[in-house]
Amino acid sequence: MYILRKPIALLGVAAAALSTIFCPFLKVPIKGNWNLYETDTSLFLITLGILGLAVLFFVSRKIAAFRFVSIAFFIWTILGLVAVYFKINNYFGMKLVDGLLAKTLHIKWGWAVLILSAVIMVLSVGKVKEVK
Repeated sequence: MYILRKPIALLGVAAAALSTIFCPFLKVPIKGNWNLYETDTSLFLITLGILGLAVLFFVSRKIAAFRFVSIAFFIWTILGLVAVYFKINNYFGMKLVDGLLAKTLHIKWGWAVLILSAVIMVLSVGKVKEVK
């Protein structure tokens, strides 16, 4: 049986939703900081879709499903960070140009906020011994 710590879960969901919009995820030299939507639109939409599922299961009190979606969200954020990193380092397929691009584009602290909020969501669900 699982128990859901509702304030902690809401904190994780709110931090994840707000970080995708307001936190910088990528530093582009001329344009400045990009949020997740400007970094990759499909990554942004899938991230908010997974968060929407988490909110749906939170409201309908499906704790096991919320736990599963929270773990999937954590894996998705790690996968998104790795995908953006490899996209920066292997964009053109030419070593010289990719090296120059990798030196100009920098991953920012928004990824840390998103991953931390995913960890908070995962840790908000705990196992409890059943009482007889």
